[in-house]
Amino acid sequence: MDKRYFSEKVVKWYEKHRRELPWRDTKDPYKIWLSEIILQQTRVAQGLPYYRQFIDKYPTVGRLAAAPARDVLRLWQGLGYYTRAINLHKCAKVVSRKYDGQFPAGYDELLDLPGIGDYTAAAVASMAFGAPVAVVEGNVFRLLSRVFGVDVEINTTRGKRTFTQLANQLITREVPDLHNQAVMEFGALVCTPKNPQCGTCIFRHDCFACKNGMQSHLPVKTKAKASRNRYFYYFVMQHGDSLMMRRREQKDIWMGLFDFHLVEKSRPRKTEKILEEQASSKLIRHAEEIRISRLYKHVLTHQTIFTRFIVVKTSKKISAPEKNHSFYSLKQVERLPKPVLVDRFLGDRYLF
Repeated sequence: MDKRYFSEKVVKWYEKHRRELPWRDTKDPYKIWLSEIILQQTRVAQGLPYYRQFIDKYPTVGRLAAAPARDVLRLWQGLGYYTRAINLHKCAKVVSRKYDGQFPAGYDELLDLPGIGDYTAAAVASMAFGAPVAVVEGNVFRLLSRVFGVDVEINTTRGKRTFTQLANQLITREVPDLHNQAVMEFGALVCTPKNPQCGTCIFRHDCFACKNGMQSHLPVKTKAKASRNRYFYYFVMQHGDSLMMRRREQKDIWMGLFDFHLVEKSRPRKTEKILEEQASSKLIRHAEEIRISRLYKHVLTHQTIFTRFIVVKTSKKISAPEKNHSFYSLKQVERLPKPVLVDRFLGDRYLF
């Protein structure tokens, strides 16, 4: 297929069928960057309300940079992959300090910013500054692999290099912003992972997968690593209307968020056994009453977390078992950034 023909055809389709989304009618690199970070591994329907909330609260990169990290994480709560939010805030600070609040226009300069990889740099460079740099993400992999019959595994170094090269050969220099948005939109709405709309597809007469019945076989991807199970036993220390919480500082899930004192096990244990193990610790030594929550199941990308919350009521405000533990009033707890799992528990009213 002629490469110019591909671009002209998909852009023409896009101009007629595109979804109206707020970040598509702007050249503001801040808004484009923000939308791309939010939409990484997130569906548009889920990410749109978060985008609007961020724009309402932080209308400029300078306002975002000046915000406390805790507030940024709290606003991000529920989107998952919290490293994105941490890097979002770091990036805003660098742009404000180093570039006087103006995003650099160059692809390579954008790549040097925290949390910006090849895809996001290409998106901002092309959509905000008109640079002819192709975006390569899931929708692009799928469309190009099917239309051009590319069977290189997309999650390998060779695969990423192959598709990046092809995508950059296809992109038009006249309207690179529309081209990139069109390819992603076409993959999201027509060339979908399951049940693609081949019968009405504009490429049905040229598409390798359609002509050879290979839609379910392309793109090719190496098998993901197996998911693992983790078993969490949270001690929720309650003193009056305050709870003891801690900020997660280790390099693990939910870094920067607040949860409770955690005992983690490699296999499921009876709650009674957990309590026996902690019998001599300050966590339950002064307990007046204990409540055990139901079992919570929380599924993440490569792990499933099974959790019990052990609520311990005490009239004595015990000293924190570790330096990152502190007591917070219930009003303060509401404002802290927390994993969705913790929010679910708090909403179930197990507290005294």
